[in-house]
Amino acid sequence: MVEKIKELLIKYEEIVAYLIVGVLNTLVSWAAWFLFAYTVLDAQIMWQNVLLSVIAWVVGVVFGYFMNRKFVFKSHNPEILKEFLQFSGGRVSTWVLDAVMMVLMINILHINEAFSKIFVSALVMVGNYVISKFFVFKKDKTEETVNE
Repeated sequence: MVEKIKELLIKYEEIVAYLIVGVLNTLVSWAAWFLFAYTVLDAQIMWQNVLLSVIAWVVGVVFGYFMNRKFVFKSHNPEILKEFLQFSGGRVSTWVLDAVMMVLMINILHINEAFSKIFVSALVMVGNYVISKFFVFKKDKTEETVNE
């Protein structure tokens, strides 16, 4: 049984690492939100509440980029700025997807809010993974043969 679990962890190492990094990323984003909300900003003031969300998102994207680069996709691309901008662009696109899908599901199709959030979050997670794997941290042919 233990051997089978080890075998599965090795086989799905990238996906397991992606899920772990995702949980850590969520915790870091929340920590940034709470840190700023309880020190310098006031979530009861609308523009500051929006600013808190932006800060948490930016902290999450920066943290997520470096964690995904090192532990999930193991990128050695020397063009870090280009890679980071691609990663950020992917995250912006899935944020837009999130917002559009939530409005569509809740306000237009009148689907339950909790179900909609869970469904859209899963969709965004898959979208972020696909964008990262195939567009941001894609391996060229020489890198693939070196890593095998």
